[in-house]
Amino acid sequence: MSVTKPMFILPKEAYTSQDWFDREQALIFSRTWRFAGFVEDLCDPGDYITVQAGLNNILVLLDEQKQLRAFHNVCRHRGTQLLRAAGKKKQFLTCPYHDWTYNLEGQLTGVPDRKTQFPGLDLSTFCLHKAAVSVWKGMLFVHPDPEAQPLSQWFEPIEPYLGPHQPEKLVEYVEGRERHEINANWKIIVENYIDGYHLAHLHSATLFMYDHRKQQSGFVGNHFYFYEPLSQDYLADIKKNAPLPLIDHIPQNKLGAYTPMLFPSLGLGADECNWSTFLVIPVAPDRSIVEIRARAMPMSDWQYVQQQWSSWNHFKNYKWRKYKTEDSDDPLASGDFTQEDIYVCEQQQKSLKSPYFSVGAMAQELEQAIYQYQRNIWDYLQNGELHG
Repeated sequence: MSVTKPMFILPKEAYTSQDWFDREQALIFSRTWRFAGFVEDLCDPGDYITVQAGLNNILVLLDEQKQLRAFHNVCRHRGTQLLRAAGKKKQFLTCPYHDWTYNLEGQLTGVPDRKTQFPGLDLSTFCLHKAAVSVWKGMLFVHPDPEAQPLSQWFEPIEPYLGPHQPEKLVEYVEGRERHEINANWKIIVENYIDGYHLAHLHSATLFMYDHRKQQSGFVGNHFYFYEPLSQDYLADIKKNAPLPLIDHIPQNKLGAYTPMLFPSLGLGADECNWSTFLVIPVAPDRSIVEIRARAMPMSDWQYVQQQWSSWNHFKNYKWRKYKTEDSDDPLASGDFTQEDIYVCEQQQKSLKSPYFSVGAMAQELEQAIYQYQRNIWDYLQNGELHG
């Protein structure tokens, strides 16, 4: 295919239209597995988290036997949401509207004024609707359909491309948590994530640690895989250069960046010293939230500081600023590749309003992933409509 021919499949409306957004919520996010958190988020009976999966709010908890359970987070009386956000050691689930009460197995156990207002009511007919919950690599995933395709089958095609990281052996560090509200459609953010062309350009001063010329990427099913090795300069003294202690179970010949995008919107960022989740959450046609949670080798505060000092000798040789500017708030002078990405995503979203917007020539190899991702989205929506 000629590089001078634009390869976009999706129209401009796919990034601006409420109708497109609603269809995606119903036909993609309501019918796929959704990352909910890490297994350690739930430790004791009654611990719970809530997750929005497309049109469905899902409640995940540990029951009295510490077994994972997932329910649709709606009271069977009038549909009020039972629980919000996350919490600990809940003994039962009570609707805030009329105090209908359920146990941790989702069974209705109490209805106020039952004898006078609901004579003959059979509590067993009003159990909470079940959802699916499963664990993969120490991560919790939920699905609105309790009979959904097993999670292991969903991720089976991408498994060989994920690299040697074992996130279950790593620990989350709170300092690595980030939450960004971005004024861009969720697909623009995903497409930026899988775009190999911009890495050596937009991030020339922030991701210089990797050899972008040797990147390997592609799709297996709907899932995108990506790998690029470390640069020789960075690798030469990797133990000192790495900003965090090296992950001890990664062989030397497997070092590099593994950054797959799991359909539809969960990225995994894995390198020599860090493993993280990058979750893109659609909020509106032109607004999204990105939540990042990171894991690393267990370390003391002193070990963390020591490694930071050691790596500074390498990083100080690189200029952080993409452009010369005196503006301290300029994202291109932040030294943070995430801020650089947010900037370009928001600029692309703004450009969609211009009558002069168009898609020019596409890089034949390094932007091929965008074409394939859009094809997957298009096919998913078409098939969803046919079977909806």
